[in-house]
Amino acid sequence: MKLRIALLQMYVEMGNPKVNFSHAQELMEQAMEKEPDILVLPETWNTGFFPKENLSGLADEEGDETCRLLSSTASRFGVNIVGGTTAVKVGHDIYNRSYVFDRKGHMVSSFDKMHGFSLSGEPGYFRMGNHLSHFKLDTISCSMAVCYDIRFPELIRREALSGVDLFFVPAAWPKIRNHHWVTLNRARAIENQFYLAAVNQAGKSGDTEYAGESLLLDPWGEDICHLESDEEIAFGRVDTDVIQEVRSRINVFRDRRPDWDKVE
Repeated sequence: MKLRIALLQMYVEMGNPKVNFSHAQELMEQAMEKEPDILVLPETWNTGFFPKENLSGLADEEGDETCRLLSSTASRFGVNIVGGTTAVKVGHDIYNRSYVFDRKGHMVSSFDKMHGFSLSGEPGYFRMGNHLSHFKLDTISCSMAVCYDIRFPELIRREALSGVDLFFVPAAWPKIRNHHWVTLNRARAIENQFYLAAVNQAGKSGDTEYAGESLLLDPWGEDICHLESDEEIAFGRVDTDVIQEVRSRINVFRDRRPDWDKVE
C-alpha cells in the first residue's frame, strides 16, 4: 500500500479561533491541489498553545466546529484527515484532543493528549487522556501521540506492538528545544520500524517561537521530507512494503525480551 501524505506546518494565532479555523481550511484546500491521501495538522491549531486567560471560552464546545470542518473537508475532497489537535471543552473539562476522519467524512478515531507538559502548566488547564488510539486509513494500521507524549517511549512501543505501521505526532514544539524534537521523533521511528509523520506549528504564537521542522520519516529513520521553520505544506509517500523489508532485515520485534523484568 502506497499513500501520499501532506504535512500542514501552520502559523497559529494565539487565542483567535475564528482566524485559525479559516486559515486551517485555506491550507487544507491548498494542499488538496496536489491530491494527497492524508492531511495532517499540528497541535492546538484552534487556540494556540495555549491561552491561559479565557481558555474555557475559546475552546471548541464539544469539538463541534472542529468536527464540522474536518468532516466536510474530508468528504468534499475524498481525503483522510488526521486533524492535529484542538482545545475542546466537554462539560467543565478541556481536552487537547485529536479527531481523525476517513475519506467519507466519518470519524474513525479521537485521542486526548496523555501527558501534560508541566513546564507550561498544561495539567492545570487540560484534562489528560486515558485511552490509546488505533485506526486504519486505507487499510494501513495507524496510531498517534501528541507533542510531549513523544518523550515517553513506553507509550509508543505499546502501540507498535499492536501492529502499527504509520504513527502521527501533531505538536506545538518550541524552537528552543528543536534538537530534542528531531531526535526523539527519529528515535521513535527507528526503534519501532514504522513510518512517522510529525507535524509542528511554525512561527511565533503568543510569546513562543515554534520550531517548525515537521518530519515524515521512513522505518529506517531517514527523512522523506523535513521542513524548515516557516509555514509550509510538504508532501511525501509511504510504502508498507518497505516496513516488511526493514523488519525482516533487523527483526527487533522477534529479538526483544518481553521477560526483561525477570532478568537479574
